[in-house]
Amino acid sequence: MHNNSEGKTVTDEIVEFLDRDQDKDLLRFLTAGSVDDGKSTLIGRLLFDSKKIYEDQLVALERDNAREGHAENDTDYALLLDGLKAEREQGITIDVAYRYFSTNKRKFIIADTPGHEQYTRNMVTGASTANLSIILVDARKGIITQTKRHTFLASLLGIKHVVLAVNKMDLVDYSQEVFEAICADYKDFVTRLNIPDVHCIPISALKGDNVVGHSERMGWYDGKTMLHFLETVHVGSDQNFIDLRYPVQYVLRPSQGYRGFAAKVASGIVRKGDELMVLPSRKKSTVTSITTYDGELGEAFPPMSVALTLADEVDISRGDMLVHPDNMPKIERHFESMLVWMSEQPMELNKQYLIKHTSSTTRARIDKIRYRIDVNTLSKSDSDAFELNDIGRTVLTTNKPLCFDSYQKNKSTGSFILIDPVSFNTVAVGMIIDRVSEENMPSRITGAETSTTAVAGRSLISDAERQERLRQKGATVWITGLHGSGKNDLAYKLERELFDRGAVTVVIDGSVVRSGLSRELDYSPPDRAEHLRRVAHLCHMLNDQGLITICTFISPDEDIRRQVAEIVGRERFHLVYVDADKELCREQEPDLYRKVEEGLLQFLPGVDLPFEPPAEPEVTIVQRHGDMIDAGVLVHYLQEHGIINQ
Repeated sequence: MHNNSEGKTVTDEIVEFLDRDQDKDLLRFLTAGSVDDGKSTLIGRLLFDSKKIYEDQLVALERDNAREGHAENDTDYALLLDGLKAEREQGITIDVAYRYFSTNKRKFIIADTPGHEQYTRNMVTGASTANLSIILVDARKGIITQTKRHTFLASLLGIKHVVLAVNKMDLVDYSQEVFEAICADYKDFVTRLNIPDVHCIPISALKGDNVVGHSERMGWYDGKTMLHFLETVHVGSDQNFIDLRYPVQYVLRPSQGYRGFAAKVASGIVRKGDELMVLPSRKKSTVTSITTYDGELGEAFPPMSVALTLADEVDISRGDMLVHPDNMPKIERHFESMLVWMSEQPMELNKQYLIKHTSSTTRARIDKIRYRIDVNTLSKSDSDAFELNDIGRTVLTTNKPLCFDSYQKNKSTGSFILIDPVSFNTVAVGMIIDRVSEENMPSRITGAETSTTAVAGRSLISDAERQERLRQKGATVWITGLHGSGKNDLAYKLERELFDRGAVTVVIDGSVVRSGLSRELDYSPPDRAEHLRRVAHLCHMLNDQGLITICTFISPDEDIRRQVAEIVGRERFHLVYVDADKELCREQEPDLYRKVEEGLLQFLPGVDLPFEPPAEPEVTIVQRHGDMIDAGVLVHYLQEHGIINQ
């Protein structure tokens, strides 16, 4: 076998080369810009000038250029990237095209993304994993709307390195003044965004100026060429090595004696011997081994995929997260996020979507849209729903708590996707901003508007026939008051009285509904609102069947009670207020009030949440010490209003 001057065989050299290639770090970047700014041409030129194109690709390029080229007398390097027939015919990029190449210093994955606004979701897809963004501008046009839009999207997706490539310098006579004026405009705009590292490079992708080698026609530019910058930009510190987040993907149990947990380290560093906490169970244990396919390690960090074993038999499954006990993520069901809508189907507020966050999947709903942002002007506006490519700030509630960080702190635990539960299509991507503060939680009852527009079948039994048969009208008696005021006693006494008179009634007790229909909801204002919305719709349906519903719910403010009345139907809704002072309520529910006052529970109206007594209830029943609650006045009221017979 042939040996070189150092005595190495060809095989040795190949192994060395592969080892060196394996050790190179990886830079993921995307190109973005307006139509015909030269994105695909720049990448094609990078590949061509750095001699990373195979012989057959060169032959194909020459053949395609003669047939479909758009560069007149020059070679159209964009043909190396525009693979779709529609892209070649129109000379534009439609889908995201990925290309891989490497130099002696670094490996690269390029995402060539489309520039049209209608393809915003495609750009978001390409940018979601990028470390760096190259924003191209035409030197003749300068900073335009699309430049700002693409820069905003790069900022939104947490890209920390942006290169402004001022292309087509050959068409402005390689003018230094033009380049500097464009750079000044851009830096003035980008200071409003969260992008810490911005560089400007004058290039001509078509002619090859400053792409791989320095241009002799721009002697005034002494900065890095595009390839040199890409090879040397430092992205290692972009990783979060502080906050350990290990979202478990698989439980490994190949034999009786081994139980490990496999995942990719999302952030932080885990070492053998570390004490870890399992979320959400909060059980603790110690790392006994960190292993990969190649053997055991002393530590692991992102983006390594490893398997951990723990000292204790702790219950852990897919979706759980391992963290250091003194460095916890937020564990919440309510949070705000920037949402990019990616579906042809418009958003539906309060519809249940599937949310996939790290390795966990649960259900979620969009409670509120704070604002929609115009990506062209960055102006904010109110909106009731998003359509394809819309971006805005939203409030979401999940069925079970998520363990998350802000997207700015950790891309892995701060991002998620929403999935349509019927089609299983991805409808949106989201970047978490933070948990929702209590005072900013939306508490409106939604759906009142849809209840009046829903299309339903027509019953063959008329209201008059039901009233004649049941000898009553469908109605809702809505009893409100503080916890411990005696609402439930009143409701069940009323039920007894009405039953004895032959009426058909249903008592809807809040605690019963909480144990079933609203089991996943808590007592926070948004969940309380959703809880009441469900009950109101239930009452509406039962009243339609001619039944009298007797409901006992705190419904703590006028706005919520008004919306409940709208859903039930104002003519059927009869509000009863049990007026009892707090001292009496506290005596009747001592444990509940004590726990809230000691901070063991929260969200109790009248204690840590306001309670607004109804301004104009149909009936007020005053309860004071020693009073016996009496349903007679309600029976009399229902008779007077013709709901039951005299």
